[in-house]
Amino acid sequence: MAKKKWSGRFEKGLDPLALDFTQSVEFDKKLYYYDILGSMAHARGLARAGILSKKEAKKIAGGLHAVVRDIQSGKFQFKEELEDVHRNIESALIKKIGRVGGKLHTGRSRNDQVALDFRLYCRDRLEELHDSLVGLERATLKKAKETVDILMPGYTHLQRAQPIRFAHHLLAYIEMWERDRTRILEVFRRINISPLGSGALAGTAFPVDREGVARDLGFTEVSHNSLDAVSDRDFAIEIASLSSLLMMHLSRLAEEWILWSTTEFNFIHLPDSFCTGSSMMPQKKNPDILELIRGKTGRVYGHLISLLTVMKSLPLAYNKDMQEDKEAVFDLFETVINCIDILAAMMPKVQPNRTALQRAVSDSFLLATDLADWLVKKGVDFRSSHEIVSKVVLFSLQKKKELHELSLADFRRFSKTFNQEVYQILKPEISVNLRRTTGGTARQTVLKEIKRLEERLP
Repeated sequence: MAKKKWSGRFEKGLDPLALDFTQSVEFDKKLYYYDILGSMAHARGLARAGILSKKEAKKIAGGLHAVVRDIQSGKFQFKEELEDVHRNIESALIKKIGRVGGKLHTGRSRNDQVALDFRLYCRDRLEELHDSLVGLERATLKKAKETVDILMPGYTHLQRAQPIRFAHHLLAYIEMWERDRTRILEVFRRINISPLGSGALAGTAFPVDREGVARDLGFTEVSHNSLDAVSDRDFAIEIASLSSLLMMHLSRLAEEWILWSTTEFNFIHLPDSFCTGSSMMPQKKNPDILELIRGKTGRVYGHLISLLTVMKSLPLAYNKDMQEDKEAVFDLFETVINCIDILAAMMPKVQPNRTALQRAVSDSFLLATDLADWLVKKGVDFRSSHEIVSKVVLFSLQKKKELHELSLADFRRFSKTFNQEVYQILKPEISVNLRRTTGGTARQTVLKEIKRLEERLP
């Protein structure tokens, strides 16, 4: 039977099965740096409050530095019987500096300690996530600049709709990622609140300077309700939520690139260095990397549902269920950042197939809307012009001709408004450049948008 730090209340130690079931050090040791960082700040706060002498605080700080060195050098052995990262570090500290190390836990509980460590960890990883996303956006903007003169069909319902610029299509994803980036910044602001000093659930009876310790750790404010502070995992759920949205956006791009790289589309060439072959079929070039991004999206969604389910019926304040938060969030950050970084590395090497795109955009039915707009400019109301052009399209299909292959007499069968000018608008380049309003596909509009986004990114 294993004895615990809290075992004075119990006649018997913890059953080995129960110990193995409840221990978290196997995964929460990832928080060691943040646990020590928080402990150092707490020790300084205890010293300022007169609870520790300056000599004691200095000794504790030295001991904590020594523990860090042991962990980083690989000498430190995390022990399951000590249950979690906090107990492991405290036990090592006491062994190094004696009973004064036992004073470190004054005025705090493992409940506010783990809430602090987890927030510190998430704060750092959010910054990393943000920086990775900016890297992907910059790589995409560079690709958009390179491809601004390449036209392609735009789609609705996966059916060819209107001509657009390849660059304009890429910029659509940057708009999604910009929304993701703002969500990261918003969640960062809500995470940046210190729970330390909340104790187990009711605060602390010691005169600790919560605000001073918070500033010492880079927090902008302290929590204002001790019950909420130790039981709040909204920030973890928000991380899972924004990660799910971000992965959905990555997955949409991955799906399009998978489709576009097929023989049927042949719109892009994927780099060999990001594809794999078949163990049986020698000719295959498989987009496995993109498929994995698409697949890992479901994994991230699962973490969101898991966290919501863990928290959905917990009474205040802390409950052991909340130990289930960390593995999900640890994996979220690893998964999402890896997916972003690999797409950023792929982006410069993905090459549009200009010949196939030109052939696809030459489909004259992509210009049917332009034909209707031309009639409107000649005084025909849009509903009538829509019906007229619909009949022209049907006629063309029946005759197996492109729109520009119809004679003027063919056009005038459906409206006497048609004249020789109609052939001037039946060109993809004219179509995209007519759309000059903000957010449109005209060349100058797209270049202006690229510049705006370059200036917006940090």
